[in-house]
Amino acid sequence: MLKPFTFTVIFAVIGLLLCFVHYQGWDPKNIILFSFSVPLWFIPLFTSSRNINPAAAYLLTVASWAVIGYIVDRFVYRRGSSTY
Repeated sequence: MLKPFTFTVIFAVIGLLLCFVHYQGWDPKNIILFSFSVPLWFIPLFTSSRNINPAAAYLLTVASWAVIGYIVDRFVYRRGSSTY
């Protein structure tokens, strides 16, 4: 059985890796970061993507991936604890 918050940690690490790839310059046109960061999908609705602080973008990316992982953890826990 998986330990609690397994997916939360895994998904947060995915978010950290996305930020690391962008920070290192391996994503020069921001394609990877903007494709896989859910909060950054909505930035163009409110402001230009050039106006966002990279630290805020990284924080939002890691936080959103951790929240997605937490939701997956809750579904796995609920499914594992239910009886048929």
